[in-house]
Amino acid sequence: MSDGREQRLAEVFVELADTLVEDFDVIDFLDTLTIRCVELLAVDAAGVTLADSHGRLRSAAASMERARLLELFELQTDSGPCVDAYRSGVPVVNANLRVNEKRWPRFSTAAREAGFASVHALPLRLRGQVIGALNLFCINASDLSEQDQRVGQALADVATIGILQHRGTQQAENVTQQLQTALNSRLIIEQAKGILAERGDLTMDDAFEAIRAHARRTHQRLSDLARAITDHSSQTDQILTNVAEPKP
Repeated sequence: MSDGREQRLAEVFVELADTLVEDFDVIDFLDTLTIRCVELLAVDAAGVTLADSHGRLRSAAASMERARLLELFELQTDSGPCVDAYRSGVPVVNANLRVNEKRWPRFSTAAREAGFASVHALPLRLRGQVIGALNLFCINASDLSEQDQRVGQALADVATIGILQHRGTQQAENVTQQLQTALNSRLIIEQAKGILAERGDLTMDDAFEAIRAHARRTHQRLSDLARAITDHSSQTDQILTNVAEPKP
């Protein structure tokens, strides 16, 4: 590992650790995680799925819209690498989609149609508890190096600790409720993305980036800003104005 990459990796772990505060935003935390996975690993997209209060996996974050839609398809069909990683607690790595057509026939076809050739899924686990999976998508049929696998699992472990240790001494049922709240917030964020995309003639990815940037600029939670957008807040106009302004 080069000195520059090692330093950047250390910075990312500090960044993720800094979110473990009293009012940390789970959704923003997970979105940051997916973006940093793409930055640090030899992958083109990343996503996170979390188990809800009934043990069903749901999409919680994704670095791009294509990955999010593919995750939704995987969860709807209940078949794919993230489902396997969640149920077994064992990483699924270097899964060439053509080679795995029989293993995940519908997912493999959908993933290739979305432009991906290989996938990886790392369990979000702490000891014997598995709460979801970190999904990594590659446009080319390339393998993750052992080093990238270790880094990816370390990032997945940070995400798990970040969720489970939020508010430190909560009982298991409260942790489950927290996950459910985060998943419900994701639904509102997706609605807000759709509203902004339609009003501003934006892609879903650009709409989300605009919401995320405005939330950080105005020191709001993503979920609170998304709820304001769905309630037809005047902030929607401000976000679109910021998008339309030329970049310096």
